[in-house]
Amino acid sequence: MASASPPPPSTSLTSQKPLSSPPSQLPLRKMPGSYGLPLLGPLADRLDYFWFQGPEKFFKTRIEKYKSTVFRTNIPPAFPFFGDVNPNIVAVLDVKSFSHLFDMDLVDKRDVLIGDFRPSLEFYGGARVGVYLDTTEPKHAKVKGFSMELLKRSSEVWRRELLSNLDNFWGTVESDLSKNDAASYIVPLQRCIFNFLSASLAGVNTSVSPDIAENGWQMIDRWLAVQIVPTTKIGILQPLEEIFLHTWPYPFFLVAGDYKKLYNFVNDNAGEILQLGEEKYGLTREETIHNLLFILGFNAYGGFSVFLPSLIGRIAGDDSGLQERLRSEVRRVCGPGSGSGLNFRTVNEMELVKSVVYETLRISPPVALQFARARKDFKISSHDAVFEVKKDELLCGYQPLVMRDANVFDDPEEFKPDRYIGQTGSELLNYLFWSNGPQTGTPSESNKQCAAKDIVTLTACLIIADLFLRYDNITGSAGSITAVVKAK
Repeated sequence: MASASPPPPSTSLTSQKPLSSPPSQLPLRKMPGSYGLPLLGPLADRLDYFWFQGPEKFFKTRIEKYKSTVFRTNIPPAFPFFGDVNPNIVAVLDVKSFSHLFDMDLVDKRDVLIGDFRPSLEFYGGARVGVYLDTTEPKHAKVKGFSMELLKRSSEVWRRELLSNLDNFWGTVESDLSKNDAASYIVPLQRCIFNFLSASLAGVNTSVSPDIAENGWQMIDRWLAVQIVPTTKIGILQPLEEIFLHTWPYPFFLVAGDYKKLYNFVNDNAGEILQLGEEKYGLTREETIHNLLFILGFNAYGGFSVFLPSLIGRIAGDDSGLQERLRSEVRRVCGPGSGSGLNFRTVNEMELVKSVVYETLRISPPVALQFARARKDFKISSHDAVFEVKKDELLCGYQPLVMRDANVFDDPEEFKPDRYIGQTGSELLNYLFWSNGPQTGTPSESNKQCAAKDIVTLTACLIIADLFLRYDNITGSAGSITAVVKAK
């Protein structure tokens, strides 16, 4: 596919609620909502978003108020005294309107990863890394091509490094459980993720640098946190959070030492990958290093650190019999008691495992907010109306609500492990948008869909399969394991 645009909104789903009429049959409606008075409007919306309501209620109350899933409002951050950030957005909160964010003929993705706010380029060594480039910029094709080539080259070592680091991860969990009633697994999981990604993407085993091996994951955590904390609800004591975390962008010097160490680690050890970026894709060595660090740290490590605890917690906390069904499928496909048959091909045969991964991505998408700027004036349609959008307006979708669109998903608030099984389930993948495009889309140099869309889901499937080859049952939550029963 040349673009990540989903199929036409008029597509109907067998045994699912059909999507509404095509745009030509919908009424043209004046877009509701407003930005309020200068300074006061954005401030009131910011307090609602971070403090009084929280992100989900913020959007839900406005849907109810305007009787529309498309409306104008403000979204944080807004730094009236510390930076020039425009908080005005057009909210698109249903599957049909949200899908416009992936039509590259209609929208521009330049510098809108976190809305109108972009952290200082110092965080990336002064380079505008690929995620901030629009598809019309010549360098985008080079960086996207480099990203896809990294994944292609790493496919041979990805499985091996993942399973090797999972051995260490589960060994740590079991050791902690032998001493305590519960084992917090977030830190061991982040170590596992960082180590296997370093070996797979950069081609460097962290053991070459004791400091990186011990602390690299923490360096990435700090680097990520300083960039995104002004836009993120933390949930600590208000008004301290509002005053100290959301009032200004944080400077790079707070993590400059960490980033320099990560830069040196890549520069000194990832020669083959850096040569690839320079010779095949025409990037400078500096550009290659900074893009590699962003792919490894922000895209891969950051995404997995958010998504995998949701996945493990969902399975560990289930009491519906799902674990037994997953265990049966994994061992039927791979054979019991051995990981020798575990690979990308075999997990691709596990329908229930894949469906659980997809459903977790629907309920808990790793990236909640998606943005795009109107490339031109155009008409955007929701399920029941059409609205006019002006050139340069910023569109914003809150994916946890979009992915619970009752016009598309039956019982949208319910976690259904079998949702994506069979023909009907396969059709629903057209509307699973976690990867900056539909799950049925194909990442390419001409779109902004996540280059690792397929390998992310297959990696999650590998982790589930590995779990049920090791254990008959686990108990826990999205943060800790309280018991494991080893496979007989």
